[in-house]
Amino acid sequence: MQITVNGETVDIADGATLTSLIEQLGLNPKKVAVERNLEIAPKSLYAEIALAEGDRIEIVQFVGGG
Repeated sequence: MQITVNGETVDIADGATLTSLIEQLGLNPKKVAVERNLEIAPKSLYAEIALAEGDRIEIVQFVGGG
C-alpha cells in the first residue's frame, strides 16, 4: 500500500505500524516525532498505530549539535 511520508510516496506492507515504518526508514524511534494525518502520534503508541492506504505522515528527526 502507499502512504505519503514528508511529501514523498512510500510503499509499505499491509498491516504496517508507525514502528515498522520508522524501522523501514532506518530512523531511531527515540529521536523522531511523528504526525499522522495532522495529529501528533504519542511515542508510546507507535507500535499500536496501524497505517492505512493514503495516510499522510510527517516525521521530524532530532539532531544534536553545538
